[in-house]
Amino acid sequence: MKLLLVEDNRELSSWLKRLLNQSGYAVEQAYSGEEAGTLLLTQQYDAVLLDLTLPGVPGQAVLKGLRRKDDPTPVLIISAQDSLPDIVEHLNLGADDYLAKPFDITELEARLRSLLRRSSGRINPVLHCGAIRYESNSKRFFVNEQDLNPTPREHAILEMLMRRQGSTVSKKALCDSLCTLDDCVSAKALEIYILRLRKKLEGSGAQIITLRGLGYMLTHDTAA
Repeated sequence: MKLLLVEDNRELSSWLKRLLNQSGYAVEQAYSGEEAGTLLLTQQYDAVLLDLTLPGVPGQAVLKGLRRKDDPTPVLIISAQDSLPDIVEHLNLGADDYLAKPFDITELEARLRSLLRRSSGRINPVLHCGAIRYESNSKRFFVNEQDLNPTPREHAILEMLMRRQGSTVSKKALCDSLCTLDDCVSAKALEIYILRLRKKLEGSGAQIITLRGLGYMLTHDTAA
């Protein structure tokens, strides 16, 4: 899952990015409304975490611009403006949820999971491939009922492959899902993550197939 975090407080932004990375999210940061608007024109995100008080273009304008284009990307407002009129106004403008600062990271993650479930039209989905089980609600992978404990980047790769199992996922799509403004993943690094995942998935009855020149595919190994 790739998120856009729009927050001008760099210390808070770095803290949130670190914690969300640990939970398996790829996070791209923007520190102004103008920067966020540019990224939203060129990139796709699973959700946007949006502060309202931003230098230059305010967060409200970013939200309006997104909805004016009929862009359905889920938006979670994170703001110190916590009055009921503020909350109602921004929900009416198209925000999907509103979390007042200061907040606990566990509440942020719970609201984010709920928002992503609603946007995907699924309630607590569980995905299977061979003996692999992915519980989207808790964002946990299990193999033969044992917790897989992938690294954040391994988690992001395996989640995308699980959601598109049986279909080819290009190297570019996988690299883009891991890429943030300050840290992009090369095709060579991706191959290393795939190799590590293959080792962790041994005995699962599932395999990651390399399709030369195309990308990767997660399939159920019928020979297992």
